[in-house]
Amino acid sequence: MQTEDDLIREAQRGQVAAFERLVERHQAKVYSLALRLCGNRDDAADMAQEALLKAFLSLPNFRGGSSFGTWLYRITTNVCLDEMRRRSRRPQTLGEREELPAYQPCDPAPGPELRALQHEERRALEAAIASLPQDFRVPLVLRDVEGLSYEEIARATGLALGTVKSRIHRARLQLRERLAPELFPLGDVSASEGGRP
Repeated sequence: MQTEDDLIREAQRGQVAAFERLVERHQAKVYSLALRLCGNRDDAADMAQEALLKAFLSLPNFRGGSSFGTWLYRITTNVCLDEMRRRSRRPQTLGEREELPAYQPCDPAPGPELRALQHEERRALEAAIASLPQDFRVPLVLRDVEGLSYEEIARATGLALGTVKSRIHRARLQLRERLAPELFPLGDVSASEGGRP
């Protein structure tokens, strides 16, 4: 079986079949990232296709300073950011955003009450993530949804490592503030954790 490095070298020499195999390995993650960043399936499909085309055209310039996946994430992120900047004159309302694919719960057969609660919590989380400023949303999605390391996010976005960490921290704080009323409608649980009534 060919390694990814073998496929990259072959694709750089113009073998389209090798690039197609690279695409097969990465297209689901590229689409998933585009969907998380744009929030719309049609736009995500367009952005993923554009990112893969740009990757194909830029492949001769790939030097292997980072993994192919990280390089492809950077291209995908840039394509999505460019599109979001272009559309920023007309921001989407939450009602226009499609529901993002759900993660499967650990329990394969939760009861109807638990399913309804999980659905509402997921929708609240997705809405809170969608409402974050783009500068915070992108690193947060790359870290907490896509599972990239801080270093990979820095390479993928072109941001300094400290900036990546700071933005993710601030995004998490904003999420906590936005989700507290949803998840704790009777008040802040941290106030009662200090031993006070």
